[in-house]
Amino acid sequence: MPRRRPARLVIAAALAGVLGANALAADDAPPPADAASAPPANSAMDGALFFDVLAAEMEAQNGELGEAFGRMIASARRTRDEGLFERAVELAVAAKSGDKALAAAKLWRSTLPDSTTALSTQLHLLVALNKTGDLAEPIRTLIEKEDATDRGAVIASLPRFLSSLADKPRALAVAGQALAPFANQASTRIAVHTALGRLALAADQPEAALDHARRALAEDPLAPGAVLLALELMAKQDEAETLVQAYLARPEALAPVRLAYARTLDQQQRIGEAAVQLRQVLAQQPDQAAAWLSLGAYMVDLHEPDEAIRALERFLTVVRTAEAAADRADRADPEADRPERADRALRDDKPDLRGMVDLAHLLLAQANEQRGDLRAATQWLDKIEPARVDMSTLARRASLLAHAGQVAQARALVREAPARDEPDARTRLLAEAQVLRDQRQWSEAYELLLGGLRQAPEDTTLMYELAMVADRLNRYDDMEALLRRVMALKPEDQHAHNALGYSLADRNLRLSEALGLVQRAASLAPHDPFIIDSLGWVQFRLGHHDEALKLLRRSNAARPHVEVAAHLGEVLWTMGQHDEAIRVWREGRAREADNDVLQETLTRLKVKL
Repeated sequence: MPRRRPARLVIAAALAGVLGANALAADDAPPPADAASAPPANSAMDGALFFDVLAAEMEAQNGELGEAFGRMIASARRTRDEGLFERAVELAVAAKSGDKALAAAKLWRSTLPDSTTALSTQLHLLVALNKTGDLAEPIRTLIEKEDATDRGAVIASLPRFLSSLADKPRALAVAGQALAPFANQASTRIAVHTALGRLALAADQPEAALDHARRALAEDPLAPGAVLLALELMAKQDEAETLVQAYLARPEALAPVRLAYARTLDQQQRIGEAAVQLRQVLAQQPDQAAAWLSLGAYMVDLHEPDEAIRALERFLTVVRTAEAAADRADRADPEADRPERADRALRDDKPDLRGMVDLAHLLLAQANEQRGDLRAATQWLDKIEPARVDMSTLARRASLLAHAGQVAQARALVREAPARDEPDARTRLLAEAQVLRDQRQWSEAYELLLGGLRQAPEDTTLMYELAMVADRLNRYDDMEALLRRVMALKPEDQHAHNALGYSLADRNLRLSEALGLVQRAASLAPHDPFIIDSLGWVQFRLGHHDEALKLLRRSNAARPHVEVAAHLGEVLWTMGQHDEAIRVWREGRAREADNDVLQETLTRLKVKL
């Protein structure tokens, strides 16, 4: 036996499970009032057990974990003590012996079959050791031990618990076995389908996941877990959106689910539809600051500056109201510890909220620029503190300078002015090229981007941007060569495939090839409204007017855009639906009156709006 004495607290912790209610008391604990008359409480630990536990802890202290484990598990088996079993598992884990830890947990369970701790320990070890074959029985037993009212919550937590398993299909199969007894019980059916649906999604079985979501919502059309599963499935199963929309059509639909749907639409670039959802949320909960900000951003992107300004100013009002309320509460009771105190420091102590306020100012500047009010736009930009100016702020200020005819100053600003996000030379070059493109100085933009590409010949972003400018200069061979180079370097780049396919269709060339390129883009980004627009345009060029009309309507609803309006209007006009065509064109003109594609379409068709 080593002569080194382990620390008192270490020994106390080791013996706590054996001593139970008679655990070692702290040295400074006051004696009970009747200590003199109370008989002494004897420990259940005898001398031999005390020696074995102490020796095991001393061995562990000296790094002899294998010996410590053997001594501790023998003591646990002899005494049937839960604390000693738990300590034995800890020693095996510390010794990095997963098999010994699992064996100890199994012995613990067989010795104390009613111990939930033993069962939970075994489960965690099985998952950690990736032993899926033995999981079904302990999962099922753990759920059975729960009260009937709590079983649904335990089942709902199963996908996250099993998420670390490498074999996802096997995890799904094991969960199916474990949950089989609960699949037909009224209190757990929905939780079972939702959990199995999430595991099926993780196993890349979206059809099975969708089937589980359908079954759960058939049981309860308002089940939030099932509808959130359907939301996650939207990226892989178009039919899942029908389930989400059916839920949201009900008056009891939860606002957070609607917000989650809006975020999913945003991720698919369907910001027109996302804006519809945000308006419904804000009609019910007008103090949702982040929703006002998102709505304002969407409206700027959609070239609807009036609604954008209303939404963004409402966002700032909600923020100021929250600050004022927190200030009043602090003055009334400065010592109170209130959650709203954290909301008071919106600009000073919350970087995210402070950044949101800066973004609102930036978007208000852009919205006023769209309205032609350059003075108001400049005033909004001036509200951003100099120390917080980033590249996006510089780009917006450069745009204002260029609109005022100061293109040289605008270019110098994005090239040289300091920015807190420290943009690299490539970012500054792209911003300078955008200034030139906005002013239709295509040749200058081409030369600038070409110079950048010579410095970085494998930069696919520069290649793509240069190709777009080449298209404007009617340098179609250069454009095609650049886009094919992008596709060679990045075969999964949907934008390059879409751009080349659209350009061929727009010039009515090699339409079969154009269709193949755009279909490839759609396979990479099936919900992108601009790719759907390209698909519709190719179909129109191929003479498939009904299919073209369906696709272009879908694109225009998902993300209204002036060029989509130009295409949709032309299809409608060709099909004899002149009144609707004129309405669509007028809506597009309201967004961007001087758009080249719209103007060319109206001129070619000899239409005056």
